[in-house]
Amino acid sequence: MDSRFNDYDAFAEEYSAANESSPVNAHYERPAMLALAGNVSGRRILDAGCGSGALSAKLRDRGALVTGIDSSAGMLASAKRKLGDDADLHLADLRNRLPFADEAFDDVVASLVLHYIEDWSPTLAEFRRVLKPAGRLIVSVEHPFVAYTISEPRPDYFATTSYTFNWSFGDKTVPMKFWRRSLHAMIEAFTTSGFRLTTISEPQPDPAVRDLFPDVFQNLATTPTFQFFVVEVPTT
Repeated sequence: MDSRFNDYDAFAEEYSAANESSPVNAHYERPAMLALAGNVSGRRILDAGCGSGALSAKLRDRGALVTGIDSSAGMLASAKRKLGDDADLHLADLRNRLPFADEAFDDVVASLVLHYIEDWSPTLAEFRRVLKPAGRLIVSVEHPFVAYTISEPRPDYFATTSYTFNWSFGDKTVPMKFWRRSLHAMIEAFTTSGFRLTTISEPQPDPAVRDLFPDVFQNLATTPTFQFFVVEVPTT
C-alpha cells in the first residue's frame, strides 16, 4: 500500500471524533450494518477494519463477543479508549493472513473497508477461513454508482480503478485512495471466494436524520451512498 495515502495514524483522533456523530456514519451506515446483523447475542464476531471501535461497541452492547482488527495503531488506541483495556484488539493488515484459527467466528463485519483494497481475493479467502459453516460476512462499501459517476468520473464502469482525494478534519488534510469496482465484480469476488450471496441492500437513513441533520437528509434519502451485502459460508 502506498504510504502517502490512507494514513489513519495521522488523523486518528480527528476521524474518530467525526465518525462518532456524523450523519453518514452514526445515522446511516452503522444502523444499516446492525440491522443486517440482527440478533447477535452470544455470537463471536470479527470486526475487520474496526477503526475506533464504534461498530464494535454497538455489537458488544447487543451481546456479541467482539474481536477487532485494524491496520492503524492510532485507530486501535482510540478503540481501546472506547471499549476498555480488556477489549480484544489486534494490529493486522487485511491483505495478509489473519492471526486467528480456522472457523473462529460466527460473523465477520467489514464496515467501509474493502474499498481500500485493490484485490479482494486474499482478504475474502481469509474471511472465509476464519468463519464457521453458515457464518456470515456483512459488508458495506462505497456504492459503485457514486464511485463512477460522482468521484472523478471514469468512462469504463467495469474497470477496477483507483481514485484519490483529500479528507479534511479540522486543521488536518489527508490524502486518501479508494478502489472502485462494478457491482458485478463485487458479487463475483464473493462467489468465487466460496460465499453464497443472501442480501444486497441500499437502505434509507435513520429517520432521526430528518430532524438532526435536515441539510443532508434529502441527499441521503435519495442518492446512493453505500452498498451493503450479506454473504454466507455454505454448510455443504
